[in-house]
Amino acid sequence: MMDVEIPEWLRPLAKASEDVDPNVLSRFLPPDDPSVRKSAVLILLADGNDGPEVLLTERAWTLRKHAGQMAFPGGGADPEDGPGESGLVRTALREAEEETGLDPNGVVPFAIWPALWVPVSNFGVSPVLAWWREPSPVAVVDPAEVASVHEVPISALADPANRISCLHPSGFTGPAFTVGDLYIWGFTAGLLDKMLQLGGWYRDWDPSNVVPLPDRLVEAAWRSEGRRPEDVRRMTAIEHDLGRAPGDKSEGVE
Repeated sequence: MMDVEIPEWLRPLAKASEDVDPNVLSRFLPPDDPSVRKSAVLILLADGNDGPEVLLTERAWTLRKHAGQMAFPGGGADPEDGPGESGLVRTALREAEEETGLDPNGVVPFAIWPALWVPVSNFGVSPVLAWWREPSPVAVVDPAEVASVHEVPISALADPANRISCLHPSGFTGPAFTVGDLYIWGFTAGLLDKMLQLGGWYRDWDPSNVVPLPDRLVEAAWRSEGRRPEDVRRMTAIEHDLGRAPGDKSEGVE
């Protein structure tokens, strides 16, 4: 843990983050390959009106990679960010400021998790955990990058009623969250799941509640893979079939 003052409710997460095993966080770890691009995301936690909250963004739907997905603020490292842990912190804060307009002076980083790999973009992503000591106004800065910005209560993420297993068209399933109109899946959902466990907020839920990825996200995911429009429609239909319960004759799944 970095030598900083943080509130008591964050101490379990900070303590658990001191020697966290990267294999616990993800089964995808960066390969020893110079082509892997260094990046960082900001897991920013604040004490909101209804308890702890975490800052998330919805990526723009026109992006080439991960379009429409819920994400932590963050992105690729720039040379001026510098090396080491301080460089990763600067990357996370710079990207968060560019995406949401937050004031980095009110942010207190307290831990950095080991780098994880996102194969589709070949990023080695280091999660930077921070306390939002002095929350500042946040909003979409560039609509070409971010569609919306959200401060999501940890209690809503931990609520078993909001937890599902996401079924990707590839057949892969993983933890996901549905909070209001938000469908949080993939890399971000995996980190949130681990954050709940390490922070002491985890509540038992039913992983057998499998929900297919919504059509809009399926289409965005396949477009990012360079699929032709007819292939996107075909894969969406296959995804519906995979998500149907035995005997279900419905035309589709929301």
